[in-house]
Amino acid sequence: MENYKAIGSIETFGLVFVLEAADAMCKAADVDVVGYENVASGYISVIVQGDVSACKSAVAAGVKAVENMGAEVYSSVVIPSPHRDLSKIIDRYALSKLLPE
Repeated sequence: MENYKAIGSIETFGLVFVLEAADAMCKAADVDVVGYENVASGYISVIVQGDVSACKSAVAAGVKAVENMGAEVYSSVVIPSPHRDLSKIIDRYALSKLLPE
């Protein structure tokens, strides 16, 4: 995570909506999808990394995409200059750990 200046995240309800958000986020700005977390009962979050302005643009695009589908975004955040210890949380949800080889 030390190569990135920000992280951004969106939480909504349902895989279809979070996929739409992630797609919009990646198309809107130069960000990398770090991972996702299916919290409980269908609540799911997607996490991206990039520079601050890219994460802000990406999160805004992701929120708009979900809302355009008629769904609700429960929360969204951009964290500029995240503390290095946040990697302990984010690494748990990395795609490389969540997806089978």
